[in-house]
Amino acid sequence: MARMHTRRRGSSDSDKPVADEPPEWSDVDAEAVEERVVELAEQGHSPSEIGLKLRDEGVQGTPVPDVTLATDKKITEILEEHDAEPDLPEDLRNLMERAVGLREHMDENPNDHQNKRALQNTESKIRRLVDYYRGDELDTDFTYSYDTAKELL
Repeated sequence: MARMHTRRRGSSDSDKPVADEPPEWSDVDAEAVEERVVELAEQGHSPSEIGLKLRDEGVQGTPVPDVTLATDKKITEILEEHDAEPDLPEDLRNLMERAVGLREHMDENPNDHQNKRALQNTESKIRRLVDYYRGDELDTDFTYSYDTAKELL
């Protein structure tokens, strides 16, 4: 999404090292990892927060550098299997949070034209994502509005 609303080029990303099995020092049982993923999801953590927690805190004291290598499944796949997936996809939720914050800022500062444009861009991204997810992760009749975003968050 680096170039969506600007003329600038996106910054280059660093790639993860290629690996097809977890390192020897992280020999955590796949089932233990899955249990911890579901446990963290039930505490209200998003998939990316779960990955960070497993990397930093680990399972039974052993860090898990990559859930996909440890379990052969992505965090979102594990959550779907255990019916613990969030009601909104994470990327859409983050954009909606940003839009709600910008809208509240605009109500207090109506002459902030820079943020008015930021709000328009953010809502455009949300509408694009809603089209992408509609029928699959969202209801077929779901439409984005500030009120629905405020309600969902």
